[in-house]
Amino acid sequence: MQRQRKQYTGAFKAKLALEAIKGQRTVQELATAYGVHPNQITKWKKQLVEAAGDVFSGVHERRHLADESEKDELYRQIGKLQVELDWLQKKSGILRR
Repeated sequence: MQRQRKQYTGAFKAKLALEAIKGQRTVQELATAYGVHPNQITKWKKQLVEAAGDVFSGVHERRHLADESEKDELYRQIGKLQVELDWLQKKSGILRR
């Protein structure tokens, strides 16, 4: 029988990574307390440290704005293609179900 992979929330990962950064308890102690492999905690800690600068630089906000503009453009293209498809179906006599 296959084991179900554990999935952790971002808040849980951040909490453990912050505790590891604080250094009040060792990674091994945290792993034992929360039932997570020590290598995983180390990986989350590294990710948090690498991404910490983005919090204050506004990179996240710029990415969000870029994603929104890309999404708007894609919705515009979908609308245009839908109108063209409806027009072609009407002219050819093909009805869409």
